[in-house]
Amino acid sequence: MNCRAAFFLALLVVSSLFAAAEGTRTWEQSRFDDFSKGTAHGVALRSTGGLELAPAWKDLAATPSTYIWSLAADENGAVFAAAGSPARVYRVTADGKASVIFEARELQVQSIAAAKGVLYAATAPDGKVYKIERKPGAAAPVSSAGANSVSTDPAWTSSVFFDPVTKYIWGLALDAGGNLFVATGDHGEIFRVTPQGNHSRLFQSDEAHIRSLVVDGNGNLIAGSDGSGLIYRISPQGEAFVLFSTARKEITALALDGDGNIYAAAVGDKRPSPPATPGQTPTFTPITPGVTSAPQPIASGNPGFPQTPFTGPFPFPAFGASTGSDIYRIATDGAPLKVWTSRDELIYTLAFDGGGRLLAGTGNRGRLLAITGASRGEDDYSELLRAPASQITALVRGRNGSLFAATSNLGKLFLLGPAPENEGSFDSDVFDARLFSHWGRLEFRGAGNVDVLVRSGNVDNPDRNWSSWQRVDLAHGAPIPAPPARFLQWRAVLHAGSTAPRVESVAVNYLLRNVAPQIDEVNVALGVRYQSSPRPVGPEVTLSTTGSNPQQPRYEPPVPTVRDPDALSVKWSAHDDNDDQLVYSLYYRGDGESRWLLLKDNLTDRFYSLDASLLPDGGYTMKVVASDTPSHPPGQDLGNEKESSHFEIDSTPPVIAGLSGTLESGRLRVRFSATDSFSPIKRAEASLDAGDWQFVEPTGQLSDARTESYDFQLPLAEMPATATASTRTAKKTPAAEGPIEHVIVVRVYDRYDNLASAKTVLRAR
Repeated sequence: MNCRAAFFLALLVVSSLFAAAEGTRTWEQSRFDDFSKGTAHGVALRSTGGLELAPAWKDLAATPSTYIWSLAADENGAVFAAAGSPARVYRVTADGKASVIFEARELQVQSIAAAKGVLYAATAPDGKVYKIERKPGAAAPVSSAGANSVSTDPAWTSSVFFDPVTKYIWGLALDAGGNLFVATGDHGEIFRVTPQGNHSRLFQSDEAHIRSLVVDGNGNLIAGSDGSGLIYRISPQGEAFVLFSTARKEITALALDGDGNIYAAAVGDKRPSPPATPGQTPTFTPITPGVTSAPQPIASGNPGFPQTPFTGPFPFPAFGASTGSDIYRIATDGAPLKVWTSRDELIYTLAFDGGGRLLAGTGNRGRLLAITGASRGEDDYSELLRAPASQITALVRGRNGSLFAATSNLGKLFLLGPAPENEGSFDSDVFDARLFSHWGRLEFRGAGNVDVLVRSGNVDNPDRNWSSWQRVDLAHGAPIPAPPARFLQWRAVLHAGSTAPRVESVAVNYLLRNVAPQIDEVNVALGVRYQSSPRPVGPEVTLSTTGSNPQQPRYEPPVPTVRDPDALSVKWSAHDDNDDQLVYSLYYRGDGESRWLLLKDNLTDRFYSLDASLLPDGGYTMKVVASDTPSHPPGQDLGNEKESSHFEIDSTPPVIAGLSGTLESGRLRVRFSATDSFSPIKRAEASLDAGDWQFVEPTGQLSDARTESYDFQLPLAEMPATATASTRTAKKTPAAEGPIEHVIVVRVYDRYDNLASAKTVLRAR
């Protein structure tokens, strides 16, 4: 390698080091998960990322009822709402004036259908189908009702149109000839009722409930069941064919597009149920908005709004489902395809807007979704809005391409216009840089007329004296006009124009104020040795600023440890609020010394082990110095240090002197002394003729000095009394005629368990 190549290689290494180290950072938001943390007003969120103007959304009317289950629209621009608690049918005009045109004795008005000035309303439980008509020549009364209250319109009359003599009526549908189809529960029956009131049973399923109905362009009924999640096609003659068996339990909604493709929302998991005994009504657990298991109270995704759980005997649609939803598309040739799925949201209603987009009303966050990829089988959708209620439970097309939406757990009506809002805004979530920061440029990617504003502050609540909103000059790349602070928030304002406004990503560049690293603790351990773990290949990642939680505690794997009586180990913990790369130096100082001596520098591990015998016996203190030098240019780096607690090293065993033994009155008297150069003598033991070790006390009993003297007696073993005569009269050998020998062994421990031993031999005749 020539000098020029070597120079550029070195430059590349240095540049990479500083690029991965502390410097300019970027907070970017471009994904759906990023934007979903913010607050949108008239702005839709794309599942693939990005913001755009949402359809115009108007708060049309509020009703005293808790639930609105079904909607129907007439040719005059009015909408009719089937509601429960109390059970009523409301008529709401295009200007938002609401009146009660029917009130039932049952608990719920579950479904409604409209045709040629006639309304059909189904009630439950043990309900009937009522025919509701306007009296000829009657005029609507002038409403004098207050807020959240509506007047009763006496211009409407009602009568029982059909009694299916069943527990539940779940859905109504009308064909082109004015025939009414009634979907019921308990026995899974569908009835056909002519305009004259003649009725017949068209179909009976082996499922307990037929939950949803629509009529296709050929006059066939499309029906969805509860139990096995089946979708039927039923001819006008009552011939049924199962189009698809979904992976879910209950079909909550059906919709048809202009080409005849069927879209079905399915919820809940299929669970095998025990066979019903003869005469017993099958168990039914449909889904209740906001309830995941009875009888728990409803959990709203919109804090601050009152929740009214239903506690009566009537089961609600989609009761008990807590495992999410699927939306399926069944093509005209019968081919099924899953086009959308969610693990935690429930789909209550489906409809198509004027532009042909499939819309889905969900709970329990009250979201209205546009499934833009449904026709292509792609899981691509937009969150058009979040209603100020827990669930969007009904949708219906109005005239001129508008769409009416109803919510429950606040029984309200909304009007969704065919055109987008003229202006919408989106406030990002509050970004926490964790430290005082200087803001750089804001990078914007999008299209159309979009203004971006920013503000900053030093508390996490923007309402507590943050700076005012300031517009960012995107055209000239000017720095963010917000004062340096810890927290930042941006706002995008989208204006309608010839080019549809769109926000694809917003990135904020910032620089943290450097702070010195902190060493939390320093620990010294004797008798253990730390070992390095294998390091991962590639650069070390210390901080993620996109989609992560900077406040999350860092995980440090435990350091492998082995037992080593000759080792001295130091381990420390440290952190840097800038998440800089740190290097460490380790120093030691003996007692009575004033100068710190370098033991090891340029450490990247947070531990170090050495042979304890390298340091003379004595008392010591360790010091760790941390520096963020690798992450900062020279002169801008910072450091910190921390000392360990005082510790002592004693690797030298005691010295035993003067070991001797004498026989006195049949006992063995032993004397010796032990001295340690640094620590007190901890204990001493003695063994006679390889017998068991026996604890011995020093002459002063207390063992607390570096020199201890010992003077003690050991009993001698006697000849066994059962010795035989032959043994006593045996011929003595020369060895037997010699002196008797006893081996005395002593061992001594100092306070640090250093061991010294000595022995002596006592010869006696």
